[in-house]
Amino acid sequence: MTDERRTRLSPDERRAQLVAIGVAALADRSLDELTIDVISQQAGVSRGLLFYYFGSKQGFHREVVRAARDGLLRATEPVLELSPLERLHDTLSNLVAFVREHEDTFFSLVRGAASGDRQVREVVEQARALQCERVEIVCRELGVPDTALLRVGLRSWVAFAEQALVDGVLGGRMSPDEAVDFLERSLVAVVVTVDPEQGARLGDALRSAVVESPAQTPDAGLVPGLA
Repeated sequence: MTDERRTRLSPDERRAQLVAIGVAALADRSLDELTIDVISQQAGVSRGLLFYYFGSKQGFHREVVRAARDGLLRATEPVLELSPLERLHDTLSNLVAFVREHEDTFFSLVRGAASGDRQVREVVEQARALQCERVEIVCRELGVPDTALLRVGLRSWVAFAEQALVDGVLGGRMSPDEAVDFLERSLVAVVVTVDPEQGARLGDALRSAVVESPAQTPDAGLVPGLA
């Protein structure tokens, strides 16, 4: 009995374990297919325990999506020491690498935006807002005026980039280098639409830039259950 108590997980550890199992399970099934029965069977716990920790299937889904979101954001964290264009290229390279490494997780995260659960959608929207903010910072540092229209354009580009990654990378239609180049050029096109003069300058700078920093492979350990 003493040994059993010593190895028994604390509530926080058990909760984290269940979320990690849920994130890992996204490799084999969609978020909608991530049921309490499936997770309780894989974790070797009762259904009641999952309801105790998460309240409902939707509550569990929210925590799984939040863990996947946080892993994506950490894996694509901008390296502030890089110049703006190098930082953009590095971030996009890491994003493509994450998508290739965790295909089903990324797909489920993107599709979480269409979830019937409002709080699940909010989790995904928080990730989109931060990704948009990262690109806004690059644009401002490159001299692109911060306008309401630019923010609308960049927010639209984030959604466009997600779909491009699903169709191009997950669909096998683009190599990693092609995907990064496509995302960079599409971003320039957005800026050109908003501000033709600044967009042209950004395009010229991007074409002439020599990016020396290699893409960094996201650390699977950043997200529990991603391997």
